Amino acid sequence: MMPRVECPSCNRLIAAAPVSGRPGMGRIFRHDEPGVRRERSGSLVSCPGSLDVVTLPDPGMQLDLFGEAEEQQEHDDPVLF
Repeated sequence: MMPRVECPSCNRLIAAAPVSGRPGMGRIFRHDEPGVRRERSGSLVSCPGSLDVVTLPDPGMQLDLFGEAEEQQEHDDPVLF
């Protein structure tokens, strides 16, 4: 699931994908401007905030795959202080 961030133009929550080479940054997915669906020619009208680069929530957070964190905790010896 892609994180959702607030579009700086329309303030709606829109999915954003990570940007290569820019940790913690993402590009907002293309979306329609609220209330505007099509031009007279029939073309879709994108929100001016579409494709903006924004800060993603929880930058640099690594997701655990297949319970790796739980398995590691089970194998660690307890530390006594």
